Amino acid sequence: MNRIAAVSLGIFLSGAGVAHFVVPGYFRTLVPRWLTRPGLLVAVTGAAEFAVGVLVLTPRWRAAGGWAAAALITIYLVSHVDALRSARADRARFLERSVGAAARVVVNLFYICWSIAVAAAAA
Repeated sequence: MNRIAAVSLGIFLSGAGVAHFVVPGYFRTLVPRWLTRPGLLVAVTGAAEFAVGVLVLTPRWRAAGGWAAAALITIYLVSHVDALRSARADRARFLERSVGAAARVVVNLFYICWSIAVAAAAA
């Protein structure tokens, strides 16, 4: 089960990293307005996600990759908490409404726990 969780996480992160370059416009919508250069942030975080995914997929580096994934996803909480803070019921996009923004936070907390579990199991 530990191997399945680790490989799934590695594939998920690598795929998400690639998606940053395939559909960057979507990821730019997740960057808080007060952060500058959203295009650069999307590219850097995409590259980081891909690299961390590769670490998780490599048994020798799996523990380090799991901890790096947990740290990276924790950094993303800034964006999701900011979205929750500025959420409004009248927004067209689900992720910009309170329920959607809260879901973003909860899902990312799950990803952090998943990453920590993979790191701990690999140690």
